[in-house]
Amino acid sequence: MASNDSRSAGGNYGRKRGAQRNRRRPNPLGEQKIVDYFDEKTLRKFVNDQGRILPRRLTGVTAQQQRAIASAVKNARHLALMPFVNQDIN
Repeated sequence: MASNDSRSAGGNYGRKRGAQRNRRRPNPLGEQKIVDYFDEKTLRKFVNDQGRILPRRLTGVTAQQQRAIASAVKNARHLALMPFVNQDIN
């Protein structure tokens, strides 16, 4: 029974002390379902500094919007509106 005492005493069950609960991020696109691949300013919000598409857990969009964002970014890259990889020249 001594091994179970540490589990029942803390009550955190593996979480670190002071860990915050997951909160829903506000959806930056709102109810918009179509993402325009010509709108580079909007697409830059969903791409990190290396040029990778951010996951929906970081951006807060729905699954349908995430698929539309991914295809819009890929179309913009293909038409040379966005770079495939951001290169910093120092």
